[in-house]
Amino acid sequence: MPVRAADTSAPPQHHSGSNSGHTSPPPFTLLSVGQGFSGTQNVSGLQKDEAWRVNVRIQGCDLEHGYLCGTMEALNVPMADTPVVTFWEGEIVDTKNYTFFTEKWEATQDDDIRHWTKFPSFAALLNQVEVDGGKSLDLSNYPYIFMRWKEQYFVNVGTDCGLTIAGFYYVCFSCSDGSINGFYYDPNSSPFQKLELKSTNEGRLGFSFSSYELR
Repeated sequence: MPVRAADTSAPPQHHSGSNSGHTSPPPFTLLSVGQGFSGTQNVSGLQKDEAWRVNVRIQGCDLEHGYLCGTMEALNVPMADTPVVTFWEGEIVDTKNYTFFTEKWEATQDDDIRHWTKFPSFAALLNQVEVDGGKSLDLSNYPYIFMRWKEQYFVNVGTDCGLTIAGFYYVCFSCSDGSINGFYYDPNSSPFQKLELKSTNEGRLGFSFSSYELR
């Protein structure tokens, strides 16, 4: 939710491969409902250097259809009196429901490649993605999960809050440590605003954000 603009990873795994001895948690363990993440989003522009503290909570997950959703809370937004909360929906790049090509939200295939290649973990996938968007890749054992997050609406403020949710995030989730990195894309906002999050334990202990009714 940026300010409204006025101004060496392992190669992809295949079903025939074996992964014996791997002790990392199951890939989607930290993408389950209730899991929390916290960190920052860099919203720096040409005029100033700025980062907001951000909390994310997963509210829903349907792996069969490559879907997840959640809330994003920005805590120190200069033009807002309270934390700003948005509701987002996500697409998991599983090559079955979604590929690396967005094909909407004003993103071209060149935009997709430009953003995905900012993740070092994507390097091993690039050649095949350029061919068919990654449709022929088997990502079931890949140590990273790629997603797109699209904010749908503001939960607790009006659309006149000075922020925009017109764009979306390219997201990379690390299965080994639960960290998330993302880059915001919106042709009318500062490019490559970086989202950096780490998983927290609060969700497992009953912690939740302030009560917001999602409509």
